[in-house]
Amino acid sequence: MSQTPVDPNAAVVSAEELRKQMLEKQLAEMEREDKLRELKREELSKFADDFFHKHVGEQERAIIRNVVARAVKDGKMEALVYSFPSDFCTDSGRAINNADPDWPNTLQGKAKELYDRFKDVAQPQGYRLKAMVISFPGGVPGDIGFYLNWEPPVA
Repeated sequence: MSQTPVDPNAAVVSAEELRKQMLEKQLAEMEREDKLRELKREELSKFADDFFHKHVGEQERAIIRNVVARAVKDGKMEALVYSFPSDFCTDSGRAINNADPDWPNTLQGKAKELYDRFKDVAQPQGYRLKAMVISFPGGVPGDIGFYLNWEPPVA
């Protein structure tokens, strides 16, 4: 390994200058993190607007069908077909986290629409739907996942 030669005649940088450089670097990192947080807030805001004010579209249904088809191809009997923030439930996901049988009553927006469609279309065809908390940031419910299951019934 070759080392970069050190110039013995170079001026010594003051401790104050080093502290200034470190502070500038910390400020730049904080600004970068602020921009990332703002982007995430904007994305969540757009997702929330779509979730609460629009209907499940054909593109979303096609994605769900593709996820299920891929799971079947992989020999699985279940697939995560939809996820959303637990804050979008009326109780922030507590009923789902506690396996309360009335958890569907806490759904809103597209989650409620998907659940209602499941009840009307998929459940009569032998499918089951399981909702569960799939992330726990900071120890609290984060995202909720809908798992569609097509295993044969247990006798």
